[in-house]
Amino acid sequence: MALDTAAVLTLLKETAEEVIDPRFRALEEGDVSSKTHPGDLVTVADQEAEVIITAALRAAYPDALVLGEEAYAEDASLLEAFRGADHAFTVDPVDGTRNFVHGSPDHAVMVSEVRGGQAVRAWIWQPQHRTAYVAERGAGLWRDGERVTRREPAERPEDWDVRVSRRQAVGTMLGPMGPLALTWVSCGIDYPKLATGECDALLYRGTMPWDHVPGSLMVREVGGLVGTDTGEPYGPTSRPRAVVGAADERVLRTVVGEL
Repeated sequence: MALDTAAVLTLLKETAEEVIDPRFRALEEGDVSSKTHPGDLVTVADQEAEVIITAALRAAYPDALVLGEEAYAEDASLLEAFRGADHAFTVDPVDGTRNFVHGSPDHAVMVSEVRGGQAVRAWIWQPQHRTAYVAERGAGLWRDGERVTRREPAERPEDWDVRVSRRQAVGTMLGPMGPLALTWVSCGIDYPKLATGECDALLYRGTMPWDHVPGSLMVREVGGLVGTDTGEPYGPTSRPRAVVGAADERVLRTVVGEL
């Protein structure tokens, strides 16, 4: 049976309550490991949450492909299969794993649904902030049941709050903008902050769909834009070198023009 939007959000909340929240600031020895390099962390919470969410989505949508971050770590061919799928989901069980490991509340559970290469639904649950963001294509962005509207960015680029995921770039200038500040180190925190007007642009080097598809739909639903380093619109099948989220077209053009 297909899951309505509220049911998927309930799935994320219940999964977090079952296997993520009990590990917050309570990880034991052996609960954390590295995937590809010392900074690329995975915890038992990531692994168990992805299993639960993936199983529920597959039961409801047996013909859909589910691209989970941890599943991709085991089978990289899933990414190409996702790009060619007519119906698919992305799952990021604990976005901001480093934050989670270090006891920061800035982490999230994220899921998106993609049909025909376009994001149609997206969910972000921030368990420690007890805040949910939900978007459906063409129906706006909702935070805890209330519609989100974004404030207009400042007139002058020097007054924009531009965030970058690469720590080495923090403090540098980008044309008339800057100095660049660090993101919240979790796309599940970053994109909602862009959507609600707490920052004006996001610059990322990491480009995996589970990180960017949910938030990109949310930003677009409040009038913002998400593009690539070449200025093309970002989408689930994109293959960018970098991703840029922006409050509006002027911000996006300005940022991409300075990259």
